[in-house]
Amino acid sequence: MTRPPRVFLDGYNLALNQGTGVATYARNLSFALERLGHEVGVLYGTRASPSANTLIREIAFFDERVGNPPKWLVALRRAKRMLRAPFGEIAVPVPITGKVVTATFRDRLPYFNEIWNTQDLFQQAAAHQRFLSGRLAVTVPAPPQLMHWTYPLALRVRGARNIYTMHDLVPLRLPYTTLDNKRRYFRLNRMLGRRADHIVTVSEASKRDIVSLLGVPEDRVTNTYQAVDIPRRLRELPLEQVRAEIDGSFGLQAGNYWLFFGAIEPKKNVGRMIQAYLASGAEGPLVIVGKRAWKSEDELRLLYDDHVKYLVQEGSILRTRHRIMMLDYVPFRLLVNLIRGARAVLFPSLYEGFGLPALEAMLLGTPVITSNTASMPEVVGDAAIQVDPYDISALVQAIQAVDRDPALRARLAEAGPRQADRFSPERYAARLEALYARLGVPPAGRDAVPQAPRLAAE
Repeated sequence: MTRPPRVFLDGYNLALNQGTGVATYARNLSFALERLGHEVGVLYGTRASPSANTLIREIAFFDERVGNPPKWLVALRRAKRMLRAPFGEIAVPVPITGKVVTATFRDRLPYFNEIWNTQDLFQQAAAHQRFLSGRLAVTVPAPPQLMHWTYPLALRVRGARNIYTMHDLVPLRLPYTTLDNKRRYFRLNRMLGRRADHIVTVSEASKRDIVSLLGVPEDRVTNTYQAVDIPRRLRELPLEQVRAEIDGSFGLQAGNYWLFFGAIEPKKNVGRMIQAYLASGAEGPLVIVGKRAWKSEDELRLLYDDHVKYLVQEGSILRTRHRIMMLDYVPFRLLVNLIRGARAVLFPSLYEGFGLPALEAMLLGTPVITSNTASMPEVVGDAAIQVDPYDISALVQAIQAVDRDPALRARLAEAGPRQADRFSPERYAARLEALYARLGVPPAGRDAVPQAPRLAAE
């Protein structure tokens, strides 16, 4: 009997309180590794200080407010960390024994067999890269065969092959849409392109950017795409129940509203989308679900125009005279219901490395209007309406066509799930398996004995 290959991921985005597209990518990757039979470790970098007590380590992983250690101990740990800084960081095992009730975190936790943590790891890596222009080394006792970083980070695990996912190069392609330090971002990604054992990306469009902008040889970049997956219990919830929940929660009528979900930032093109919706005369309100990110005030400026505004706050819901409804956050179950009940999902993003929201809507059989730029054509194919995201008139015409043509909506609703199936978890796992095999991590054999969620403390 042999032990399955051990593959580690980072918890950089998994530790966020509310999910992001990259967090979804990391979770889906962890479940793909489970499907392949690998043992999965996750390396976090929370603020929790180390403790000799295993229960405190487990508690601190879920809540960093465990109390401050004595000042002398803090000073001692800081001195030890400074002395070993040139030699890198050491990961500490986090026991997940079930003593802490974790049901609240069920939707955010990845699949794992073991969890490790290094205090403030990602901040340390950023400082290391800024001042030393290299990758901060992390020591994990009994290192894994492969460390798959789900984001470009100036980190490496000693004794493992280190690969990095670059989702897109938006800060270099559309620099005016992000707040990144462009010089530092370019140096980091170029350095990773040279030193990584391999680069992974999520679309052919992103692969072309990585090759052309960073100079990475084409054979050192692999596009695995992403997986789109929504639990069956949510996908198959009876429509009557979906309608009732939408009406009860928001006063919306299923099939009679439009939906956008995602961060409100320049790249998402929300400003032009609002202009197009207002100009289209479409029936039903526009529902916008998403956190306000940088420059969101510019994207939402039209809502505050004297001809449009008349804002009414109803609890957490903000409505306008033209029935535009804004929600900062919706729990995942309710978001799935909102998607299923929408007349169509609008996703006219200026640039996407993959465009997961469009595929999620298509998987649920909801018509999608999206852009014809970057990865979107290869992801949605002929199963969505594609328009020039800079052309408001084209977006207006697309909204009107979907609004007035039941046959078109029916065709898109039927084609969407078939297109989404190309990015099923099974197909994604097969692409990963092929990539890992090329990197020397063989598939888990039939005689391999998986370890129980064995964590660290053992």
